[in-house]
Amino acid sequence: MTDCLKLTVYFDESDRAGGRMLSDVLLDLFEEHELQAAVLMRAVEGFGLEQQLRTDRFLTLSEDLPLVAVAVDTRERIEVLLPDVTRLVAGGLITLERARLVHDAPATIDMPGPEAAKLTLYLGRDERIDGRATYLEVVDHLRRSGVAGATVLLGVDGMAHGRRRRARFFSRNADVPLMVVSVGPAAVLSAALRELLPIVREPIATIERVRVCKRDGRLLAEPRHVPETDDAGLGIWQKLMVYAGEQARYGGHPLYTQLLRRLREENAGGATALRGIWGFSGDHPPHGDRFPAVRRRVPVVTTIVDTPERVQRWFRIVDELTVEAGLVTSELVPAFLAVAPQTRVGGLRLGRPPG
Repeated sequence: MTDCLKLTVYFDESDRAGGRMLSDVLLDLFEEHELQAAVLMRAVEGFGLEQQLRTDRFLTLSEDLPLVAVAVDTRERIEVLLPDVTRLVAGGLITLERARLVHDAPATIDMPGPEAAKLTLYLGRDERIDGRATYLEVVDHLRRSGVAGATVLLGVDGMAHGRRRRARFFSRNADVPLMVVSVGPAAVLSAALRELLPIVREPIATIERVRVCKRDGRLLAEPRHVPETDDAGLGIWQKLMVYAGEQARYGGHPLYTQLLRRLREENAGGATALRGIWGFSGDHPPHGDRFPAVRRRVPVVTTIVDTPERVQRWFRIVDELTVEAGLVTSELVPAFLAVAPQTRVGGLRLGRPPG
């Protein structure tokens, strides 16, 4: 295992750089530097600093959906990219988070912290174990192991082991990467990972610190109270993530849409919802789209990133809306850069929160 950084860029589908689509330019940059893993995902709903909602629910708002690009590698390799990334992204949010990178099956696995962790596995879309999709086997294994939840997020472009894996028309796109994101007790994830790595082809995994705040409506903990800057004056933000099925409701409407609506009304800095293809949270069995069901049963992951003080406010909203369903976690974001016309907040030097 090696220390690494996770770079995440939130931007819009229509954003351009040098006359080309920003999504293509970013992934070309990741390919040029042969990053260990990267995934480009199309969100279903979101807004940023300008408070402009983009959603696939309405035709007029669906032509410019949010995109999320995630890349992981060693600190040195990610930091080399940052000047180019900040130059290219004229609007959106860039974050850096610390993680541990696993790319083989070590004899022992050093999990971060004594409580909970987040495990992310990067797999090919069409990888198989005994004829069955690997991501289905992985989710089943994680559930049997006792994790709090797991969600499969499909990529449209990406990298694995330094090689580009891009979705194309008239192709099976078997190698295009996807992410399986799971949350649970560190000891449980450690045991599950030791069993999974030998059976997964060319495994890449990252492990991050996380705090589980709610599970199936039950309050377990609140986000940590941390200062907004470290001793050197570098900014620190926090992230809330809400994992719930698309069928989860609040006030008769999908939970994730109500959550984004309330956050926009309160002028939150931004939030993004990604629709998964398979997964579970809490005590619910794994689920996804099944023919001929009318109501979608796929998982949705909603991410909120903001200052620690404001995250405490947004958690009150999240707590209210997840009274019956959802897995809610909080994490530290030690470096961030939010960009909009006439606005530039933060920087990409890593802050060091106390503890």
